[in-house]
Amino acid sequence: MKRIVLFGPPGAGKGTFSSQIKDILPEIAHVSTGDIFRENLKNKTLLGLKAKEFMDKGELVPDNVVIEMINDRLNKDDVKRNGFILDGFPRTLAQAKALNNITRIDFLLVLKVPNDIIIKRILGRYSCPNCGELYNKYFIKPKKEGICDKCGSSIKFEQRSDDNEETLKKRLNVYEENSKPIIDYYKGKGIVKEFNYENKLTEKEIKKILEI
Repeated sequence: MKRIVLFGPPGAGKGTFSSQIKDILPEIAHVSTGDIFRENLKNKTLLGLKAKEFMDKGELVPDNVVIEMINDRLNKDDVKRNGFILDGFPRTLAQAKALNNITRIDFLLVLKVPNDIIIKRILGRYSCPNCGELYNKYFIKPKKEGICDKCGSSIKFEQRSDDNEETLKKRLNVYEENSKPIIDYYKGKGIVKEFNYENKLTEKEIKKILEI
């Protein structure tokens, strides 16, 4: 059983890497903070209602509420039985220290990708409006220009309003600022593994990282 925290800037490929880990360890639980929030809000749990109060005011949900949600999820049977890949938490040193009180972590896996690649990954992404198939104008183009490979609908590149270079550079700077103390904290525990994820790793490479 493995307890893994995935770490990396926006666009590093944490979702893709999680899928690769699950191909090797199919029973492991993928615990995403986004999914936890959506589930609590949808089910109107006490924690979800607490979080909604802050979100409705346009404020950040305080650490103590986020930590309670994480604690609740990590104490579910599937996680206790099969381990987890935690994605999106911790985001601050205080959260990292709180997580240490909740559970033991085997590895902090840090995905490293050059900023120019991240910018192209995020600013180049678009999807088919009909079936949702994902494309990227730099890396994953449809076989026939303007036609979705999956459903044959007409598609064109349209950048999302929040996907612009200025906003993205700010997000990357915030990540760099916040990530250093967290990475240093886990380096003190000797459980950090940093590796280049510009391209997908092989199964053999991932097993070596996970020590399985």
